[in-house]
Amino acid sequence: MKSYLEILDELFLIKDEKFRCFNEKIACIPQGESIGVRMPDLRNYAKCLSASSDFSFDRLLTFPNRYFEIRVLKCLCVGSFKVPYEVLCQNIARVMPVVDGWAVCDAFCSSLRGIRQHKEKFYQEIEHYIRQGSEFSQRFAYRMLLGYYMEKSYLPKIFTCLDQAHTQYYYTHMGAAWLIAEVLVCFFEEGVSYLKNGTIEGKTKNKAIQKARESDRLTIEQKNYLKSLKNG
Repeated sequence: MKSYLEILDELFLIKDEKFRCFNEKIACIPQGESIGVRMPDLRNYAKCLSASSDFSFDRLLTFPNRYFEIRVLKCLCVGSFKVPYEVLCQNIARVMPVVDGWAVCDAFCSSLRGIRQHKEKFYQEIEHYIRQGSEFSQRFAYRMLLGYYMEKSYLPKIFTCLDQAHTQYYYTHMGAAWLIAEVLVCFFEEGVSYLKNGTIEGKTKNKAIQKARESDRLTIEQKNYLKSLKNG
């Protein structure tokens, strides 16, 4: 497999300096700790790297985590590397320590499309990451629920997970709000019932209402009703 320095050299060849400056601001990356590779290019790179005959996930995990793109690359390779389900779950757990920001987390979750074939089993993993209670373990769980479980039959499980949100953490709070907002857009009555009866903190309910009201998938009447449910 390519060395860390070889991979860095290849990533620097496809960097975009303007994008680096922009992305460091929106993703809260310390200046100089990213390369500036756009996400579609990084996804393609991860797909090619993980498909190579000498690819080693074990070796990839040993690479330093200084650069944002290396952390994301490790996460993307989890999703693109073809392994049995049980190994996939192990690899998710092994890479979770590098998930240190919303951009890494959300790129990771969107790459795990293989979970669609194992949703019922993987829900146990989601419960595990909810129980861990850290900022990004919970955001990971909420982002996975939003991306792969937005079905009426899963709403009771979604609400159970939301009631355990540690919303003192900003990115947990935002992830939970985003999930509630999507429930409101897709299943308005059930979402409203959760706003009224769920135990999640008021600030997160208010943020969810704000995000739902920004959607063009709700009617004016629905948006006005949601506004009436805001706390304070």
